Amino acid sequence: MSWAYVLGVAANHVFRSWGKKQLIGGTAAKIAQSLPKSAWRRLSSGEGTKGPRLHDWAYLELADLDVAQYNSTLTGQWTRGLLIRRNIADGAMAFFSTWCRKGTPAKKLIAVEGRRWAIEDSFESAKNELGLDHNESRSWHGWHRHVSLVMLAFAMMIAIRHHANAAPLKKRLHS
Repeated sequence: MSWAYVLGVAANHVFRSWGKKQLIGGTAAKIAQSLPKSAWRRLSSGEGTKGPRLHDWAYLELADLDVAQYNSTLTGQWTRGLLIRRNIADGAMAFFSTWCRKGTPAKKLIAVEGRRWAIEDSFESAKNELGLDHNESRSWHGWHRHVSLVMLAFAMMIAIRHHANAAPLKKRLHS
């Protein structure tokens, strides 16, 4: 199966377009620096602890490909792309390689990238609260058992926390 993705890459990751009217090539950082002001849109990647996480974003579709060449169970045009996030306060940039159906809105790709925040926050909680990073496993099996046990405990903790914080059911008087 072919999955769409948004994958973080380094600033020196090289991108090249093909089959497009305007050819684009170079490192992610150089491409971002060459973009006109009109290429950027201020959008939220999701809700954070202090409200919407706003950044300036630019998205470039670099190549339209027939997905059947890569996966015989799928049809249609998919595209490789470059998604760029620019911090409003300091201009720091992050870069993402994308693979998705042609015409996928940039807002959807930004929302997918924004989910990383919740995942990273969960891993940080698992490290702090349950010792995800406190192991000195000498084997692959030992390490995976430790990680599996910690992640199971973390999932149970989240489920218990969710139920504990749920609104209580209203009691009804029987007549």
